[in-house]
Amino acid sequence: MTVVPLRAARVYRSENAERSVHAWCHEALNQWPELGPLPPIETRLGRTQAFSAAGGPGTPVLVLSGTNFNAAATVPAARVLSEDRPVHLVDLPGQPGLSCGRRSVGDRADSYAAWMDELLPQITDRPVIILGHSRGAAITLASAPSPLVAGVVLVNPAGLTAAGLSSGAMKATLSWRMHPNEHTSERLVEFLSGRGPDPERAECTSETEWLTLVARHCRTGSTPSPLNAESFHAWAGHRVVVATGSHDPFFSPARLHGPARRFLDTDVRVIEDTGHLSLYERPDRVAEILREFDH
Repeated sequence: MTVVPLRAARVYRSENAERSVHAWCHEALNQWPELGPLPPIETRLGRTQAFSAAGGPGTPVLVLSGTNFNAAATVPAARVLSEDRPVHLVDLPGQPGLSCGRRSVGDRADSYAAWMDELLPQITDRPVIILGHSRGAAITLASAPSPLVAGVVLVNPAGLTAAGLSSGAMKATLSWRMHPNEHTSERLVEFLSGRGPDPERAECTSETEWLTLVARHCRTGSTPSPLNAESFHAWAGHRVVVATGSHDPFFSPARLHGPARRFLDTDVRVIEDTGHLSLYERPDRVAEILREFDH
C-alpha cells in the first residue's frame, strides 16, 4: 500500500512543470530501447519507477542516483556499465523523475531505509551490486544489508561526512537557481566537475540540459546531512568500496579518507580528473571498479 507522508513538499512547481520533466525523461529513456520499465512499485514513500536492461555476464548493478538526478539523466553512463552486466535504474521518490513527485519533510537519507527493503525484492531475485552516487550512496548506507546485495560501491558519497562548502559552491548554485538557463547550468556542471571553463568543450551537455530543466521546473533538494555512526555498523564485514573524484568539491579524497577508514574499514579510491559527477564524467572507470566484484 502506498503511504506518502501527509506533510510533504511538491517536487514540481506546477502540473505543467511536471509534464515538461516527464516528457524529457521519456525522450531520454527512449534513446536506449533495450532499457525497459518495470511495473511501478508502491512503497511507503510513494510510487517508485524502476528500469532494467540486459547486459554482459557480470553481477547485475542497481544504480541509485544523486540529488536532482535520475534514471533518464543516467542513461549514457548506464549504457557503459551494461557492457559488462545487467543494469537496474531507479527514480528516487521525492526527486525529479518518474517516481512520486512529493518529498517528505526533512527529506533525510535514512527515511529511505525501509523503502530499500520494499524495493529490492521487486526488482531482482538474485544478488546485485548497489552503486550509490552522492545521495544514492547515503541511502545505501542508511539501509540494511540484504542477501540480495552482493556488494556496495559508493561514488562521490554523501552520508559519511559533511559536504565541503565554499564561496564557489554558493555562487554556482545560487546563480543556477535564480537564473535557470544553459549558461548558469554549464557553470554549475563545471564547478561540480572540479574544472574551469573549457573553450573546446561543447557548451550544452546532457547534464547541462537536464539541470536547466530542473532549475526551471523543480524545487531542488539539498545534499543529505551526515548519517549517524550507528548507520554504518551493519555494513561492517561486507564488501564496500568508496570512490570519489580527485577534484570533487564536496567530498574530496581527503575529506572522505578518515570516515571511510574509521566507519567502513576501507580506503578511498580516487577517480582521477573527475569531480562530483564521476559516474557521469568517467563511467568507464566506475565500470572498472564494478568488475572487481566479478572475481
